[in-house]
This record gives sequence, structure tokens and C-alpha cells, in this order.
Amino acid sequence: MSVIFKAKEKQTGRIAEINIEYILPNPCQPRKIFSDSELVGLAQSIKENGILQPVTVRKTEDNKYELIAGERRLRAAKLAGLEKVPAIITDKTLEESAVLAILENIQRSDLNCFEQAGALARLIEYYGFTQEQLAARLGMAQSTVANKLRILKLSDNVRKKAIEYNFNERQVRALLKLPEQMREKAADEIHKTGLNVTQTDEYIARILEPKKKKKKQIWLFKEKRLYINNINKTLETMKKSGVPFDSTQKIENGYLEYVIRIPQDNI
Repeated sequence: MSVIFKAKEKQTGRIAEINIEYILPNPCQPRKIFSDSELVGLAQSIKENGILQPVTVRKTEDNKYELIAGERRLRAAKLAGLEKVPAIITDKTLEESAVLAILENIQRSDLNCFEQAGALARLIEYYGFTQEQLAARLGMAQSTVANKLRILKLSDNVRKKAIEYNFNERQVRALLKLPEQMREKAADEIHKTGLNVTQTDEYIARILEPKKKKKKQIWLFKEKRLYINNINKTLETMKKSGVPFDSTQKIENGYLEYVIRIPQDNI
């Protein structure tokens, strides 16, 4: 087995032409979705103009090369029928390679939020990073890493819908506020009505807002006595004002009954 170009140690960091079949995929490649139409278009461009930006690889112990950056270019080069590609060879470790692969994609905004979160989770799992350590490596706030990882709690069905509907990360995180059984329906409604980020937050808040139950009014003894006193005061005022009336008051079957009779001529 041989490669078209076998790099020497002193050539690390320089550009070399490497046989495509000896470039291995990055096991921590965060990007999982590649547009076929974009790859075809890039392959056509490569046929006409060549690869303008080299891929980045690291040399493995068995004299092969592991891809660090340039997955799309490598795939398109294969589609274009190239046997070798220009590559920058680095002496990065496997751990550094994984971090760089994520950085390249995040900085170019090539990943959807679930790919980003999955890549961060793999780094934590494989290399034992804490969230704080990983945040420092990637130049992020620890809270940013934590928020990205939270969306992995969503079910596969909700993730598929979020990707299909092209939700951004904030809309995805808003779905987390809902009980699991309500998330798919909410995702459909957000897409159907074309809600933006702010409208999505408001929609979720309305769902979560508990319906206010009308409180049953509890009458206190003092309050009851107050109303009875008001009736008596009203009758006293009518008497002082010269308004003729007859009034009777009786308690019968547990009820206090007032009967007020005013002559019709005085109404």
C-alpha cells in the first residue's frame, strides 16, 4: 500500500497532494446532513476550477490520514472523480482534531442545532470534558454549552420536525418548556402559522398559562353583619327623610327576611 504523497515530519503544516482513499473520516465529525444538490454543484465547480481551499488532515499511526476539516470538499472531490486532493497535514491529537472539526463547522454555521449539540455531547463522553472545560476550548460561555446540550432531551420525532421546519435553536429550546406529549403538536402549529422566535415564545407562554378559575366567594360573619347594618341604616335614612314605609323583619327556617313596603304614590 502506498500513497501518492508520503509526507515527512518536517512537512507537517505544508500542503500535500494525498490520495483520497487514504483519508479517513473524522469519527467526531459533527455534521451529519449534507445536501446532495450542494455537493453536486460543488463537484462541478471542482471539475472546472479544482479545489481552491485544501482540506485539513492529521497523520495516523498506520500512515493514513484522518480528516479534520473539509468534509464537503472531500465528498465533492470524490463525486468529481478526483483521485487526490490538496491537504494541510497537522500534528494534532485525536482530541484536538475533534475540537477543531466542531469549531470549523460552528464558525461557518454549517451545523443545525442538533448536530452541534450531538457533537458537544460526544466530546464530553469520549474525552471526559466538563462543560466548563469544553466551553473554554470552544470559546463559548458555559451557559451556552449547557443550553445547547439541553435540546438533546427532545424526542427523535420532535427533532425531525424541528429540522424539517427549519426551526432555529431558540424555537427548539422553547419547545422544551412544554410537557413531552404536547411538543409535536406545538411544533406543527408553530410551523403552520409561521411564527418567528418572539411569537413562538409568546405562543408557548399562552399554552403554559393556567386557566384562572373563578374563586368561590367566602362570606365572613363580619361581612354579613355589615350588609345587614347597611339595610337598617337605609331604613333609618328613609324615615328621617319622611319617606313613608312599613318594614317587617323575621327569622324563619334559618333565613333572615326583610319586607319593606312603600306606598306606590310615594315612588
